[in-house]
Amino acid sequence: MKASGSFSCSNPLLNQLQHNIQWGQKGNFLDVPTDCPQRDERLGWTGDAQVFSRTAAFNMDVHNFFTKWLKDVAADQYKSGSIPYVIPDVFTNGTDEVGGSSGWADVATIIPWNMYNAYGDKQILENQFQSMKAWVNYIQKQTRNGLWVTGNHFGDWLFYSVNDDRDGISAITNKYLIAQCFYAYSTQILINSAKVLNKKADEEYYSKLLAQIKQAFVNEYVTANGLISSDTQTAYVLALEFDMLPVKLRQQAAARLVKNIELYHGHLTTGFLGTPYLCDALSKFGYADVAYKLLLQDTYPSWLYPIKKGATTIWERWDGIKTDGSFEEPSMNSYNHYAYGAIGDWMYRNIAGIIPAAPGYKKILIKPVIGGGLSWAEGKYECPYGSISCKWEIIANKLNMSVTIPQNTTADILIPDFQGKTYQKITVGPGVYHYSR
Repeated sequence: MKASGSFSCSNPLLNQLQHNIQWGQKGNFLDVPTDCPQRDERLGWTGDAQVFSRTAAFNMDVHNFFTKWLKDVAADQYKSGSIPYVIPDVFTNGTDEVGGSSGWADVATIIPWNMYNAYGDKQILENQFQSMKAWVNYIQKQTRNGLWVTGNHFGDWLFYSVNDDRDGISAITNKYLIAQCFYAYSTQILINSAKVLNKKADEEYYSKLLAQIKQAFVNEYVTANGLISSDTQTAYVLALEFDMLPVKLRQQAAARLVKNIELYHGHLTTGFLGTPYLCDALSKFGYADVAYKLLLQDTYPSWLYPIKKGATTIWERWDGIKTDGSFEEPSMNSYNHYAYGAIGDWMYRNIAGIIPAAPGYKKILIKPVIGGGLSWAEGKYECPYGSISCKWEIIANKLNMSVTIPQNTTADILIPDFQGKTYQKITVGPGVYHYSR
């Protein structure tokens, strides 16, 4: 796979994080997206692949890689519509079902949609549509009164937990609450895909279903004042990211999320399913400063803690090496396990400011978010139309910005001031542009 993206900035720890993310991808994207290359698994774990897929598409040209592997997903999908835990399915003979976990099996919908947005290739959606539909239909059959409260789920795998927890500070998120969020997300993706493929009957049917899924979520898990029954970062992140809450309750949910982060002294507590969306949800609701704070946190648990311990790839656990220098159990302690590297997507989109405003970057949004004490940052990405780049630098209370937009595309460039408080919008075609504010 060709390298397609690069990211660098004035903070050497973030540059090492980017290196670790890319190195982990190189070590695992070998015919199938394995979870880790070094221990008894080396399997195509579906959850790991789906959470990392957007970051993967920034770092490398993974179009053909995922197009092929998604065909394997459809080939190994059970007749019921359930998806195995790993693809290829080495756990069963194809008859016994070992799968169907929310966030893992949702690979059937999430990766096709992410690849369509990255490359603008409708054929990926066409290829996978029946598989996507079969997965959502499977979930619907498992529900009771519109709620997915059955089956085995990994939940927010490897979330922050405390041994001998007597104070309730382990960040446990109800697995069925998570399942309901992913049920909604997969249904939303199915609606979006039906719209792209002009499948109007499917679009109509699943739109009605989605409204019921979200209402069931609110009825079961949300109080009238907006408190979610699992008062955790992951619960608020998924509810915000997947639009599970009525509009009037969203901003207060974001405030609750920030309050929870403060409770843990500026640390994340999310696992495999909450982490990829954490900084994104904060940014969407006006808390980019908190997202930066989390990203730059270097004590456990955080993205930079492993780097302070000498990591050169992404770890499976936030504390693969514990704060006292001891190790987690060898049977499940990988030092090359890319799932938490999903933060790379946020770094490209927010720090470098490169965002696909239309599938395949036919339209581009350039909007760097200034913060984190960074004095400069640069991102480059080779999209289907050519090279996109954005570099910004703060010198003497002035922001200088250089942007490259490829042929056959248009872009909205939002130029921040040096404090990142206001933006000036300019719409452009292909070319190289220089701005100062």
